Amino acid sequence: MGAVHGFVKRRGVPEPGSIPDALDMFRAEVRFYREIAPVVGVRVPTCLYSEMTPDGTMLVLEDLSSWQAGADPIAHAQLLSRMHRQWAGQAPLKWPWLRPVGAAADLVGDLFDRTMPTLAARPDLPANLRTLAERLVGRVPKAEQDIASAGPLTLVHGDASARNVRTGPNGELALLDWEDVSAAPGVADLAWLLLSSVDPSQWAVVTAAYGPAEHLTTALPAVVVQGLLCFADTAEGSAEAQAWIGRLDAAERRLAS
Repeated sequence: MGAVHGFVKRRGVPEPGSIPDALDMFRAEVRFYREIAPVVGVRVPTCLYSEMTPDGTMLVLEDLSSWQAGADPIAHAQLLSRMHRQWAGQAPLKWPWLRPVGAAADLVGDLFDRTMPTLAARPDLPANLRTLAERLVGRVPKAEQDIASAGPLTLVHGDASARNVRTGPNGELALLDWEDVSAAPGVADLAWLLLSSVDPSQWAVVTAAYGPAEHLTTALPAVVVQGLLCFADTAEGSAEAQAWIGRLDAAERRLAS
């Protein structure tokens, strides 16, 4: 390959038995850019080069580092909704290699159960969230599988947080980082967008911008697991930890209503 200018993303071979290995995350992203990106219907970085070898993967992508990080959450939700509607009922048939609902659920469950003592020891975790976390111990695989009943299968980003979207000079949005691309109900993306990135005061308006989301609470327990794992990695009392607590509390109240 000659000189190529762009953002280079290299991934080695994931550790056998790890979550990235079980989900085949790195190869899935290469396949996304080769097979899905040309027709996906939303803005993504242009793929300039891709390779899969026994030693890992490499992507050379259009460099969007000059674009603004993040996006207006309403516009972000609307973009996801358009993609979900476009591929509803089609994505798993067109690309049968897409990750199914519940993939690696046992590994995620084991990780969460091992993390629970750390969560329980956090003095900054409110009692209602500690109780919610305790209820999820041993139940993560079921929570993951329950997402399948949250609507028709479609193409989902899988990590639709604000960190994986950029806003261009003309307001155009581009979705980045497709390692978690999957076939699942679209509300799984919406649930993670809300929990990972949207202030609770905006949840109602962002959900309304997305459109019909009557099964949002079906996806929330599995998404809360991911949120609690992210919270466990934050520094006690930090602004990041407090933001996670606020969003997790909003999810808990929605599940309890």
